[in-house]
Amino acid sequence: MLNLSALTIVCGYIGGVIAWTFTEYVLHRYVFHAHLPGKLGARISFVMHGVHHDYPKDSKRLVMVPTVSIPLAFIFYGLFCLLLGSALTAPVFAGFLMGYLIYDMTHYAIHHYSTKSPYWLKLKQHHSLHHYSEPDKLYGVSSKLWDYAFQTMLEKDEKSKEESPAH
Repeated sequence: MLNLSALTIVCGYIGGVIAWTFTEYVLHRYVFHAHLPGKLGARISFVMHGVHHDYPKDSKRLVMVPTVSIPLAFIFYGLFCLLLGSALTAPVFAGFLMGYLIYDMTHYAIHHYSTKSPYWLKLKQHHSLHHYSEPDKLYGVSSKLWDYAFQTMLEKDEKSKEESPAH
């Protein structure tokens, strides 16, 4: 019906997941961490994301509310239709939504579950450092990819260089 090959559908789906990870990074870095001017702006910034940083263990403040996420989904769907056409939008948007669901579940698990898996422990440490010591770095939640790409990772020796005496 859509005249797309299986390869196109799979690549579109994977592209949608990757597009979500980029969107997650951009929203977290530039929207959620925006410092809006004035008292009203400060209040909006706090309600939008600051409260999550102040109360990271509050399970009711981890997921975007449906009154925001559903309209955003329609906006992204419309953008994808404009950019890709309706046929290609189907697999890309499906991957994008899957990326969002993975992000939501990952974010919740990072804050509320224990794990012994080295992969999940590293991701949890990455996000915990963002919350507790590096709020201007480490914006990726479900992926570190864009932190590497946009150089918002911590330099491995940054702390040890500061602590060691100059020779």
